[in-house]
Parts: sequence; C-alpha cells; structure tokens
Amino acid sequence: MNDKFLCICLFISILINPAAADNYPRNPKIDITHYVFRLALNDINNQITGKADVTIRFLSNDLSDFALDLDSRSDSEWDKGMQVRSVIRGNYQVSFNHENDRLIIIPEQPIKEGLVRTYRISYEGIPEDGLNIFDNKHRDRTFFGDNWPDRAHFWLPTVDHPSDKATCEFIITAPSDYQVVATGGLYEETDLGNGLRRTHWRSIAPIATKVMTIGVARFAVQHLDETAGVSIQNWIYPQDREAGFYDYALSKKILKFYSEKIGPYAFAKLANIQSTTHWGGLESAGAILYHENSVTGTRNCEGLLAHEIAHQWFGDAVTEKDWFHIWLSEGFATYLTHVYFEHAYSRKRLIQRMKKDRRRVIDFFKRRPHSIILDTTITNLSDILSTNTYQKAGWFLHMLRRKLGEDHFWKGLRSFYKQYKNSNVLTADFKKVMEEVSGMDLSLFFQQWLIQPGQPQLRGSWTYEESENQLKVRLTKSCPPHTAYIFPLDIGIYRNDKKEPEIATVLMDSAKKTTSMDVSVLPDSLVLDPHVWLLFENTFSKK
Repeated sequence: MNDKFLCICLFISILINPAAADNYPRNPKIDITHYVFRLALNDINNQITGKADVTIRFLSNDLSDFALDLDSRSDSEWDKGMQVRSVIRGNYQVSFNHENDRLIIIPEQPIKEGLVRTYRISYEGIPEDGLNIFDNKHRDRTFFGDNWPDRAHFWLPTVDHPSDKATCEFIITAPSDYQVVATGGLYEETDLGNGLRRTHWRSIAPIATKVMTIGVARFAVQHLDETAGVSIQNWIYPQDREAGFYDYALSKKILKFYSEKIGPYAFAKLANIQSTTHWGGLESAGAILYHENSVTGTRNCEGLLAHEIAHQWFGDAVTEKDWFHIWLSEGFATYLTHVYFEHAYSRKRLIQRMKKDRRRVIDFFKRRPHSIILDTTITNLSDILSTNTYQKAGWFLHMLRRKLGEDHFWKGLRSFYKQYKNSNVLTADFKKVMEEVSGMDLSLFFQQWLIQPGQPQLRGSWTYEESENQLKVRLTKSCPPHTAYIFPLDIGIYRNDKKEPEIATVLMDSAKKTTSMDVSVLPDSLVLDPHVWLLFENTFSKK
C-alpha cells in the first residue's frame, strides 16, 4: 500500500475505533450525575474533612462493585493522602475497600439498569496535590482547587476523567475571615459563629472534574455589570485590588465577543480569580484561576484572559471524551485567542500571531519529528500538552477556516457548540458537523493535518520572460517520510504601483510543479502564501 493510503487508513481507524481510547479504567456500567462536596477547612493544619454525596445512575443489571478515584494513604496518620471513614446510603453502611488510589464500593443488591442511588463518603486527610494549600505571594494563607488534568482525586472522591461529566455543589466551612468562591452560582452564605462561615456554590451545568474548583482566601471582590446576561466577577488579593480590577476588567469585552461569535455562555457566572495555580491560567468552569503574577496593572494578561475564557466554550462546555483529543480544547482556545485579537485590533495582529505560531510549530517538529496532533500512543498525561496540541492545532483551525470560507467555518463552530454543549466529543464529531455544514468531504484534510507529522517544505524560483509577458514559477514540495500533503498554494505577485498583490492559486498535488502566468510587466517580488493561510516551510527566490 502507498503512504497516502496508509495514512488514510490510520486516520479512519483513529476516528471510528473505540479501542483507540486513553488508558483510564472506564466503567461503562455507571454514570455519575451529581456530586455534593462538603468540606471543612481550618487554619491550624492542612487537614481537610470531607463528606461527598455521589449520585450514580446504574447502566447495567450486572454489577458487583464500582470504583471512584481517591488518593489513598498509608497507615501513618502523618502521611499525606485521604482516609475513608465510612460509605453510607441512607441509614445503611455500605462495604468498601480503599487502596491504590481507588475506592471500591460494593453496592447493596439488587442493582437494576436505570436505578439511581446516592452514596455519602466520609473521609479526611492532608491533600498531596489537587487542593493547593499555600501561602500566596503576600504570605497570606490560601486554598485553591487545582485539578487539571486528573488531580481532583487527591482531595475529592470522583470519576477523575473528562468523559464522565456531572453537576456539582461545594459546601465549604472555613474561618470567617476568608471569602469563598467556587464553581457554579452562589446559593448560601451563613455565619455559623465561633469564627466560621459556611458558603454554598451550586453548578447546574454538567462539567468534568478537571474544571471543578474552589478558591478560599482573603479577596477583594468586584462585581462588574452583566455582559450577555452573565455576571462577571473579579476576585483579587486585597493588596493587588486596584491593579487586578484594572487588568481583569478586560474579560468583559472578551466574554461579549465569544458569546456573539460562538453561542450563549454555559455557566452561572464568569469569575476571574487571582490564585496560586501551578499553571499560567486554569480554565475551571465559571471560576477561572489565573496565576497570581498575572496581575501587574499593565493589562499584559489580555492573551491569557482570552485563552482561558475561550475554554469556557471549548474544553468546559464542550469537553473531549478522551485525552488524545485534547486539541479540541487547547487548539480551539489558542486559535480563538488569535481571532479575538483580530476582532479587537486588526487582521494584522492575527497574522503576526499566526506567523509566530508557525515558527514554533516548525521548530518543534525539528526536535520531535514523529509527533502528531491526534497521538493515540501517549500513555502519560504529562505528555499530552505540546506545541502540536496548542499552536499546530490552532493552525489546523486557521487552515480549515480558509478551506470552508468565513460563513461555513463560523456556522460550523456555532453548530458544533450548540450540538455538543454540556457533553463530550471526539474529533469525528467535529469533522461530521463541519462536513454537514459545508457539504465538503474533509477526510483528506483531517487526515493530513491531524495525524501526519510535520508540514510540507516548499522550495522554488521564478523567472519573467519579457518577450512573452509571462511569469514562470517552479516549485518543489518535500514532506516528512510516509506523509502526503495536498493543498492549494497562493502566490502573491507584487508590484510597487499597487498596494495589494495579484493572487494566483496553484494546487500542490505533486512533488514538482511548474506554472506560467501572463503578466503585463516584471513583478517586483513574489511571495508564497502572502495572506498567511498555510502551515509550511518556505525557501523561495528569483532565479
């Protein structure tokens, strides 16, 4: 079989083969529908006490037990990790086993398909990860849920995988000199006396555990006007109040743009939270965590805000079903950030950002020549994020926009969001929507840019035959081994007496291409891909 045929076969296999899933131990017999996390925090030590109500819908009659993810600890009470005290349903104790970070629950029989039960898990311990209990840069004590990608289980009993989304509630009891923010809408605040306050946040939108969060700290809280029907809030360390309110106020116009461009926002609020997250930003649903140093008072965090807010649509509301498909989250947020800058400033800003990303993609390929966007060989979650899943995936969307045209591309994204809002997707789902909207067969396009490594290299030269008023362009295309790239190439013909170039488009479907064009005078220069629509390496000159 030739290389092109092999690539297409591999692509079809990845899209339709359910075995091509990440290695999380799924249980197709249960579906988590709702969590209620009751947590007690204190200032004496880092131990937390929790009661989690987990509501489960059973999808099979044949079930002897099921598992949740929860970090386990050794017998030493000083070790980090969680220790389960009991599992209860109603007034009855339920048998369980907790070891190797798995809480095995043995439900009472009989279990019937469609049955819904709620189990209360009582536990306590010192989080090893997931819940950051740190002093912030001002030496104030803070608590932040930092779950991405699968670190919720270090402090919450969950199915810690994006494929099982659920609604959730956080009921936090903490010292009353803290403010508490969390996923969802505010439901209750009650002073309990003895220096304690209970705060209750509730999300009615189903989300993955990776984007559930709490923030407990001393905050200055700003409530901006509603935008697109959504309450915008900024939660800033009191010492950074003025700078943080100024910086994060940019979120208002960003939210407005995405709501109009893609579709209605999915969550109860948009809270921008200064925090101790490990990441530059963490797109927790409706409660985004930004690294504390993002607050500068200079508004240089605009790109960060745009990226994390874009995730509220893609990553949070529309969520990848398997980690291999993380580009549906990170690639979308990367490209939508560029589109936001195009809208807010100019097309020139988009082109600058795409050129910068193209250089990064090319440099990354030189270091890792076999890596691809949709990589089903990854077994370690620390390897799923790369230039491929951010910048190259962003370039995929940029080229798809060119291929489909403005109307079909944006109609497709809106349709994709509307159809899969609050649910899970794979790459095949996105492909299907874009084909339905455009009427095009996108198999080759998806195959060559998502599962082939690298990008084409173009070399060429041009000459002008004055006697014939004819321009001759000779091009040579080379591709990484075992790949086949076919694409349209724009050639810009520039003359000093015209602001815009004449455009000739050549289909690069062979290794060598010679094309002739009738022109009236000698061009001043020729530029490949003058409007920056193609991911490629370029060496081109006048002969």
